[in-house]
Amino acid sequence: MATALVHYSASALSDRGRKRTSNEDSYGFSVEHGVYVVCDGMGGAAAGEVASSLAVDEIMRLTAGNSAGNARDQIEAAIAAANHAIYSRAQRNQKLSGMGTTMVVLAAGEHHVTIFNIGDSRCYRLRNRRLEQITLDHSLVEEQVRLGRMTEADALRSPLRNVITRALGTQKEVTPDIFEFETAPGDLFLLNSDGLTRELDDPLIESLLSIDLPLDELCERLVNAANKAGGHDNITALLVRAEG
Repeated sequence: MATALVHYSASALSDRGRKRTSNEDSYGFSVEHGVYVVCDGMGGAAAGEVASSLAVDEIMRLTAGNSAGNARDQIEAAIAAANHAIYSRAQRNQKLSGMGTTMVVLAAGEHHVTIFNIGDSRCYRLRNRRLEQITLDHSLVEEQVRLGRMTEADALRSPLRNVITRALGTQKEVTPDIFEFETAPGDLFLLNSDGLTRELDDPLIESLLSIDLPLDELCERLVNAANKAGGHDNITALLVRAEG
């Protein structure tokens, strides 16, 4: 059982990428309140940007009064409220019809973290220089891979790789996947949009993070590498480190 208290530090960077004319990713975090979130919006015109920023704003607003180590129920309620806000906004404005966003949230406590995800934005943990993907993508191709109906190589080439099977704000209700882990000093968590992982494989991400640098420099390394690899989508990386 974990006994050592940990505190956290964080840094984030978001970039439009080399191909897109706008950035539909959004992020927010509060070390004080122990909440970290990345969203990747979808929808025509500026709808994706509206959806992702609305989700981040709602989650940060509704958890602003929490002390670090907020309860799981409070985050779930904030996610439900964000879903309702996006869905209702789309119902009222035809130009925003169908908008939605992926979402990954990390809630940090003194001994553990709880991670919530909807869609294909991910959370990874680097521990002892080994990278582990925590979340599971809610995407058509990744679900086919998990069922054994498609190989990883086929998934990378599939024209359906952009099809998301679960998103925030596209329906009246949505349920996130939830993961909870004890933390240890030195753990490094990466929350990212798929613009990062579409360009960089896990071994490369692991190598980029396994260097003793400030978090802001590590974020720059990730984003620069993704742009160098093509930068076909918006790129967001949010790093959270458990300190001793």
